[in-house]
Amino acid sequence: MQNPPYENDERRLIIVGTAHVSKKSIEEVEEVILTERPDAVAVELDQRRYLDLVKHQKPEISLVDVIKKGEAHLMLFQLLLSYFQRKMGEKFGVKPGEEMLKAIECAKKVNADVLLIDRDITITFKRFWDSLSILEKIKLFFSLIGGLFSKEEIDVEKMLEEDVLSTMVSEFQKVSPNAARVLLDERDAFMAGNLMRASSRYSKIVAVVGAGHKKGISEYLLHKEIPEPESLLEVKERRFNLAKVLGYSILAIIILIFVAVLSSLNTQLILTAFFYWFMINGVLSAMGAAIAGAHPLSILAAFLFAWLTSLNPAIAAGWVSGLVEAWIRKPTSGDLERLSEAKTFRDLMKNKVFKVLMVVALTNIGSMIGTFLGIYVVLNLTGIDITGVLRSRISDLIGFIF
Repeated sequence: MQNPPYENDERRLIIVGTAHVSKKSIEEVEEVILTERPDAVAVELDQRRYLDLVKHQKPEISLVDVIKKGEAHLMLFQLLLSYFQRKMGEKFGVKPGEEMLKAIECAKKVNADVLLIDRDITITFKRFWDSLSILEKIKLFFSLIGGLFSKEEIDVEKMLEEDVLSTMVSEFQKVSPNAARVLLDERDAFMAGNLMRASSRYSKIVAVVGAGHKKGISEYLLHKEIPEPESLLEVKERRFNLAKVLGYSILAIIILIFVAVLSSLNTQLILTAFFYWFMINGVLSAMGAAIAGAHPLSILAAFLFAWLTSLNPAIAAGWVSGLVEAWIRKPTSGDLERLSEAKTFRDLMKNKVFKVLMVVALTNIGSMIGTFLGIYVVLNLTGIDITGVLRSRISDLIGFIF
């Protein structure tokens, strides 16, 4: 437990650091709250997770809207993390979040207010995802998928000292140092700010947070300047988006290639170049969809439209196959709720929501590989000097202007 960081009057703040899948933590939470009898119990939850955990109310999610907004990857990432956490909980015979439920239950017993002090999980994941580069996102995705099949034993002692998210953050740091900043440090600051503001209204608060957050929250309360809440809630629309710049750069290269091919007036060469572009993009995108277990029509959609979506950075091949898959599977909110019942990765793949998201993700990966491979093959097939073509076009443009 952490003694209060406040020197003034008799106000006290007691921070209980828990491992989210530890029975020992549940017992400690109950003992501290019933012994201290605080005016308020603060828990590491936001409104969304509180409703899910306590009232089993999940937000209505339109999978079609998720795909159209290009956020399928984000939702899939959240589901994989949730599944990973549940698997850890099974090792200990504890459901993730039980210590928070126990804290809320004990708060009612001592007539204490319940305070939700964590940042909205959606904002946290969006800020986390935005902090990663394209390569980091791909590495992280495959790292999580690989973790589902890993036979490596969980370090029990480590889990009793940390919470699940902290353990996962240590893995994310291998992919990107930004993971710790967004998933831990920013949330430490956000929760510390909420506790600081709550201290003016309550004489005694017991805060129940993951063990990985305890030290960071205490440091913010004792030594570090706490940022304004607005700065930690902002999800920026970046003016400079490397993914879009890369997408439009690839589009420019592709257009130059086909302009050079068309200018040759060699019909056979034009048809051959288009055939290879169509087949390479189509086959690799369809392979991605097939690996995800997509419906034949979704695989066909990936095959037929990949060549076109590769020419448009605003549309991804996975969106097309994913929308077809969603139209065929017709996932419901019930499927989303049943995700929590999945025991194995095979169970996950049987779930309609997870299936659609996997189709989107793997089709997009296939399409991305197909785009780069297609450019390489077409350039070698046609013998086009893309650097020379680019110089020629720029020279023509400069000559036209001046």
